[in-house]
Amino acid sequence: MLNAQLIGLSAQVALGRELEVIANNMANVSTTGFKARSTRFQEYLMPRASAETFPTPDRRLSYVIDAGTPLNLAQGAIEATGNPLNAAIRGEAFFAVQTPQGERYTRNGAFELDAQGRLVTSDGFPVLGDGGPIQIGAQETGLAIGPDGTVSTNQGNRGKIRLVAFANPQALTNAGANLYASTAPAQPAGPQARIEPGAIERSNVSPVLTMTRMMEVNRIYTLVSDTLSRMDSMRGTAIQRLSDVGNA
Repeated sequence: MLNAQLIGLSAQVALGRELEVIANNMANVSTTGFKARSTRFQEYLMPRASAETFPTPDRRLSYVIDAGTPLNLAQGAIEATGNPLNAAIRGEAFFAVQTPQGERYTRNGAFELDAQGRLVTSDGFPVLGDGGPIQIGAQETGLAIGPDGTVSTNQGNRGKIRLVAFANPQALTNAGANLYASTAPAQPAGPQARIEPGAIERSNVSPVLTMTRMMEVNRIYTLVSDTLSRMDSMRGTAIQRLSDVGNA
């Protein structure tokens, strides 16, 4: 009975982890360039005892363990905004930005100009070009971003936005503010990735599917919890009866 309770507990831990991921996805349904995560679990079989003197062989016990939260890199919907500071990526690539913690990566192309005239993200992190942050003069007009990432004004080219890719994008970790961090070096994105000027990429979270999954996980979690409560009650009753027999 104790083994069954431990198995149920491992399932509850896994379901709780999935609920955390689902809740984060739901919270970012409207976040520009957000990529959803899913959960992946696998079965862990407890090894059988090696002793051969048992009258009945031990059965393998199947526990649930967390096998990661893979990133869904599916393209989000591209929405035209007409804002010359907006840029959406088509293809598997990321913008590189400068943060106090080092270089980070994002799909959020809702750019702005800060007080210093730098092209920055909506959270104020400078967007990196081939030569570093992209600077725009106070008197320059006609800013435009080209499909190849070239930023130009009435004074000419002001830099080219870097598009980067990774050999294993699933190794990217969330760094907050819709940014990703990587221990592996970023590589220049190939020709399959390009920029859609004057547009933004919407979150690729499906609200309907995500909400449906949340309801399903909640139902399963409650079912497991009720089962564990009944088993705990049965265990207590069994101990009480054994105590009564011993005192008789």
